[in-house]
Amino acid sequence: MTSAAQPIPVSTLGRPVVTRFAPSPTGFLHIGGARTALFNWLYARRTGGNFLLRIEDTDRARSTDAAIDAILDGMRWLGLDWDGDVIFQFARATRHAEVAHALLDSGHAYRCWLTAEELAAMRAAAQAEKRPFRIESPWRDGDIANAPTDQPYVVRLKAPREGILTIHDRVQGEVSVKAQEIDDFVLLRSDGTPTYMLSVVVDDHDMGVTHIIRGDDHLNNAFRQLVMLRALGWEEPVYAHVPLIHGSDGAKLSKRHGALGVDAYRDELGLLPEAVCNYLARLSWGHGDDEIFSRDQAVEWFDIDDVGRGAARFDMAKLENLNAHYLREADDARLDDLVTARLASSGITLTDAQRVILRAALPALKPRARTLIELADGASFLFAKVPLEFEEKAKAQIDGAPAGMLMSLHDALAALDTWSHPALEGVLRDAAEHAGVGLGKIAAPLRAALTGRSISPGIFDVLYLLGRDESLQRLRWVLAAK
Repeated sequence: MTSAAQPIPVSTLGRPVVTRFAPSPTGFLHIGGARTALFNWLYARRTGGNFLLRIEDTDRARSTDAAIDAILDGMRWLGLDWDGDVIFQFARATRHAEVAHALLDSGHAYRCWLTAEELAAMRAAAQAEKRPFRIESPWRDGDIANAPTDQPYVVRLKAPREGILTIHDRVQGEVSVKAQEIDDFVLLRSDGTPTYMLSVVVDDHDMGVTHIIRGDDHLNNAFRQLVMLRALGWEEPVYAHVPLIHGSDGAKLSKRHGALGVDAYRDELGLLPEAVCNYLARLSWGHGDDEIFSRDQAVEWFDIDDVGRGAARFDMAKLENLNAHYLREADDARLDDLVTARLASSGITLTDAQRVILRAALPALKPRARTLIELADGASFLFAKVPLEFEEKAKAQIDGAPAGMLMSLHDALAALDTWSHPALEGVLRDAAEHAGVGLGKIAAPLRAALTGRSISPGIFDVLYLLGRDESLQRLRWVLAAK
């Protein structure tokens, strides 16, 4: 929601803000792309504008339906809803080619018959002379009457040779390059298909995009696109090139840092979407010292002008700690479904009665978990079958228990009239006092015997959640095995 204290702005173009996210379906939605999508979504929602989704599937050899499905699934999981239908770039190839031919007709583009061999020779000469390689095509101003008739050609944009190109970037500030640094880049390949550079400009124009918010690795492309926009006489969008995400060590983000597909954060790491979005929003942007904020607060506070220029550092430990907060705050009914599904994927299918136990256990389990994986793992002891599998430390705690202690605990627990927290606490505290030890000395071997682990929820919760019959059965099995 937009703050009532500030008016809803329009773009500098005098019309409502339109942002877009335009991933390439050659792979899954990675975490850097997710942050770009989030920033575009937040700015559109903050300004009351529209957020559009375009799939840039012009690389037919590498684009896959599976990647498209994964991108859409990841967007939905993150809650980044888009306005209108998804636009598929390849389906608009005819429109892209039309624009290239319009540039030809206006004299802003030309047909070029340079061969691969001629281009290679030009590149080699530039390297030998230690100068930047720039296309110097004789066909830029050549007479096409002399063009070969048996040789394919490409269509190149006729870039300006003089002057300065300047972009007033909302993140990077004022950035300029000499016009002569812009190549006569290809608009149409020799087979007549449009290039990425052409397609992007045409699609952004036709979709009415007012703000292009993307990674700063696209900043050089912005100048090429600017040349094309001016040749076409189209309005220039507002640019905002956000810094890339680096690893916690400052190096380029890689899989060891957490450069995974969004689906992996959900399926393999067990994170909640609100935690991922909260964390991503804090990478290069922030609102004072606020570390944790709601989706509505992010929408109210976000402004692209507040994004910093420095590369953000991705820290998986911080993300997991943030996720732990959202786990503690999450509705138990929702977590019940999520944990039940995770247990099922590990071979533990819960009955309706067991789901009641799980729901009752969640308040005790949530404070000990940072991820859904840890939460499901922490709950699994409730549904384990004897004989239990014991951790080494749990075995040592059982073996180190004073002789007869577990048997006396079994008998005292079996004698209880009611299986309640107060009654269970009374039995264990009496046993500790009788043995002349602290409660922890009683709880540790008992926990190990009941769960097979050295760490679990509080021992009173463990006993209560397992119930009388299951608790006593597990104790009898351990006693028989000793």
